[in-house]
Parts: sequence; C-alpha cells; structure tokens
Amino acid sequence: MLEKQFKLKANGTDVKTEIIAGITTFMAMAYILAVNPAILGDSGMNKEAVLMATALSAFIGTICMAFLANYPFALAPGLGLNAYFAYTVCGSMGYSWQFALFAVFVEGLIFVVLSVTPVREAIFNAIPLQLKKGVSVGIGLFVAFIGLQNGKIVVYKESTLVTIVSFNKSFSTIGVWALLTIIGTLIIAILNTNKVKGSILIGIFATWILGIILELCHVYVPAPADGFYSTIPSSFTDFNFASLGQTFGACFSAQAFENFKVLDFVVVLFAFLFVDVFDTLGTLIGCADKADMLDKEGRLPRIRPALLADAIATSTGAVLGTSTTTTFVESSSGISAGGRTGLSSVVTGLLFLVALILSPLFISIPGFATAPALIFVGFLMMSAITGINFKEPTESIPAFLALLVMPLVYSISDGICIGVISYVVINLFTGNSKKIKPLMYVLAVLFIIKYIVL
Repeated sequence: MLEKQFKLKANGTDVKTEIIAGITTFMAMAYILAVNPAILGDSGMNKEAVLMATALSAFIGTICMAFLANYPFALAPGLGLNAYFAYTVCGSMGYSWQFALFAVFVEGLIFVVLSVTPVREAIFNAIPLQLKKGVSVGIGLFVAFIGLQNGKIVVYKESTLVTIVSFNKSFSTIGVWALLTIIGTLIIAILNTNKVKGSILIGIFATWILGIILELCHVYVPAPADGFYSTIPSSFTDFNFASLGQTFGACFSAQAFENFKVLDFVVVLFAFLFVDVFDTLGTLIGCADKADMLDKEGRLPRIRPALLADAIATSTGAVLGTSTTTTFVESSSGISAGGRTGLSSVVTGLLFLVALILSPLFISIPGFATAPALIFVGFLMMSAITGINFKEPTESIPAFLALLVMPLVYSISDGICIGVISYVVINLFTGNSKKIKPLMYVLAVLFIIKYIVL
C-alpha cells in the first residue's frame, strides 16, 4: 500500500529511511511550537491556543503536501511572517490580531487561485537554473546562520552586529549552550562521515541527552529570563484543548473589521502574499535541488500540487488561529537524512498531531540540540555551489548576490528579489537580453516597486 501511494522504489528509498527522515524534519522544526506562540503572544493572542493552532496547521499542511504532491516537504507557520504579523500589523499599525488573521486567510485564498492556475508555476520556471543554484546555496547559508544563532555560537555585538561567543570569561550558561552546539555538530559530522543512517536525528537526541546530564550535574543552569530553558520536560502530556476556542474562527469575528481601512488591508495583504510566495518558491528550489528533484531545465515536477498544499495550509492556519503557514526550509534536514517522498511528510505531520498531546515534551527540545542539525544541513546544501558556472559572470554574479543577501538580511524572498533584479539588469546591459524570459522582466519591475513602496 505504501509503495503504491508513495512510489518508494521509484524514488530510491524505503520505509525505514522515510520514517527516520520524517522524524528528523520534525525534530528540526519542533522549535516552532515554542517560538510561534511566543511571538504571536505579543500581539495579544493566547499562547496555548497559538501552540495548538501551530501544531494543527503544520499537520494539515504537511499531510496535504504528502498526498497531493508526494514530496518530503513539511509546513508550519513561518518565521518572519509571524514577526510581521505581531510587530508590524498588530504593533506599529495598531490593528487587532483578528484583523491580521483575516488578511492571512484572504492571502491563502488568493494563493489557492494562483496555485491551480499556471501563475506560480510559471514564476518558478522563469527563474534561470544558475540562479536557482544560488538560491539553494543561499538557503544553506541562511539555515546554517540560524543554527549558529540558535546555538549561541554567533551572538550580537553592537560594533560589528555579530561576533563569536566569548569562551574566555566565566563558563556561563551561554557558554555551555554554545559548547553543546559545537559537540552536537561534531557528532553529526562524524556519524555522517562514517555513513551512519539517521546521523542528524541521532545527533539531536545525543546532544539533548548530554544537555540533560549537564543540567542534572548543575553544569548547565537554566535561565528562563534570558531564554535558556530547562532541558528536562516538566510533564509529558496535556489533554486540555479548550484554549483553541479563543482563536478558532476569530478571523471572521467583529474585531477583525473594527476600524477597517481598505488601503491598509491591501498593503498588509500584499506584504503577506509577497513574502510567502517567494519564501515558498525559494524553499522549494533549495530543498528540491538538494534532493536532485529538479529536471535538466531546473523545473520541479508536480510543483502545482505542492504550491496548492501550501495555499490550503495558509487559509486553514488562519482559521485555526496562526500566521501564514508555509513550506519550511528545515525540510532539508529530512531530505539530508534520505527523505524523498510524501511518506516522510506523513511522519512529520503525524508527529505535529502527537505534539498536541505531548507539547510539554516537544517544547523541551533545547535549541542547542536542533542547532547542530541546521548547521550541518547548511553544509550539505552548499554542494549546489559546484553547479554555478563562475566563468559566466552574467549567470554567476546574480547567483552570488542572491546567496549573499539571504543570510545577511535574514530573508529568502529578498535574496530572490536581488537575484532576479541583478540578473535582468546585468544581462540587459551586456547584450544578452534574448536569454531573459519575459516574466523575469515583470518580476524585476515588481520587485523594484516593492522596495520603493513597502
């Protein structure tokens, strides 16, 4: 039955590999169960309700991806979009979180229309293959940078913006956290080099267990006020789902339309729409390239159902009570563990469903346990750089700019924007206009307008 549904042999995989990959992806994404409620809670939403909406929307979106497209891509409420939701729409603009949810819901409906028509697929196919390689590398750098930050190896410094954590001072909690991240990364690297299956997943659990031991020995001392939480779960299960009623369907409530201004709504809608479209496209490009799913022309088979799954998840998530649900770049960790079909997505989705009950356990997964996985996945995604032809500057310079911008400005969509704009401008003014697809001109103009207006 599984073979017939997911075509495991045709994709060079098996049930065991897909299960390990699904678990690995979930472990790399589990942090969103803690982070999303923390961010959206700042908009006035009930954190317990947001956690449940996060888990349910991730389950629905990921299962849709599995059965509609048969890809090992997982979905959940996206970082960046939730911050825009909480701090811009509900913060500086002063709108209610119900209003923001309604905007996300409408965005999802528009996505559904764009996904069942050739529009989003045409955008994906219009991006040149060399630029797609640059996007893949850029996502790898972006993921690794997130891992370095989550692992407290890279920390903020006013003069240089970022720096490496100091180990020569008293060995504080942050120092232990960073050291555990380094150890976890080395464990994964050694296991992977020795071709141990499930090396990333083993590394996550091994680092977590080591952290628990250090906490019991009082070497690692939790400091919740500074974001360093206990590695030991306070409990394992929670069967109380009543709080979800505080956000479910709130996007249609009267509060969503209080002081409603059409122009503001259009601006908010466009921002959600733009970032989600190109974050999703970028993630699909990067993950598909890593899994060798792109054809010779850089196209992704079955991209339309994959985009449709993303669109359905967005509107469903809004009804449940969370910001935009999108394809997660952490899917690359499961792909690196061998995931090639929707079966791994089914495993990831079911784990998000289980997380509703085991939320105290999954929230306890510390950042130093998942950070090594992200760092190592970044390394694995760097291999796409060999596909960039650096002897052809009209192709390689835009790819370089795209991969450079993503980690530096913390945005996949901005990396794509800069890559597309630079590709059109460079080729237009170097006599290579014939190789620019018409849609690339349209995208370049829209991106320039975006930077002027938003």
